Amino acid sequence: MAAGIRKAADERHYVSKAKGGGELRREIWVDGRGHVVRYNLAYINPLMYPGDNGRVLGYDSAHGQHHRHLRGKIAAVSFDGFGAVETRFTREWRKLVKEAKDAED
Repeated sequence: MAAGIRKAADERHYVSKAKGGGELRREIWVDGRGHVVRYNLAYINPLMYPGDNGRVLGYDSAHGQHHRHLRGKIAAVSFDGFGAVETRFTREWRKLVKEAKDAED
């Protein structure tokens, strides 16, 4: 990693079965000014999607490009700031969990 870049967040949150189960992963790297220069957001639930190591949904900037993972499919996405990406990820995660719960009923 380049000089002056540090990992500012490395979080794992285990989601209760009542809220969809699985794990939410959040990693953020920032530069000396505190600007996000790399990130990884993931919803991991092998019961919902066994491929891609259980990653149902993810957004990251690995390999120098912003992209989205959805059940094994990868697509480039536009980057309008990390806050917008995080909001989009949260909205999509909630929708996936709601759809899975509705399918159970």
